[in-house]
Amino acid sequence: MSDTVRVGDMAPDFSLPATGESELRLSSYRGRPVVIVFYPGDDSPVCTKQLNSYNDGLNEFEKLDAQVLAISSQDLVSHDAFSEKYGLKFPLLADTDKSVAKSYGVLGPLGFPRRSVFIVDGSGVIRYAHRAIAGLSYRPVSELIDALNSF
Repeated sequence: MSDTVRVGDMAPDFSLPATGESELRLSSYRGRPVVIVFYPGDDSPVCTKQLNSYNDGLNEFEKLDAQVLAISSQDLVSHDAFSEKYGLKFPLLADTDKSVAKSYGVLGPLGFPRRSVFIVDGSGVIRYAHRAIAGLSYRPVSELIDALNSF
């Protein structure tokens, strides 16, 4: 599966090392929505703003029992430092071989994940998908909350 993954498809399952955990599996969240955030890199200006924005809006996601997971290709050492620096309260997952980014069709031409967001419902079906072309902006919390409220 590459960029054919879209709204209405079953979300590709994955298991990745994560901050605060040894490993997280998407399918372990069945029964509740998951917001999957692919981002290019720890500590870059737009990624920092984006993940801080989602962290600041975490209570809005929690009201809908939605779990936020952020994925990039850095390792856990980088993720741990980034998460600690900004007090991020959701897991950062290390997709170091970029296999999950490939399965969601979000790898850009330089091999970095494009800034993308998928919302997976409690049954494992993708209900929202946004793949950025340039990645200079990100989807606001309000848009993601509206998407979560739509199903």
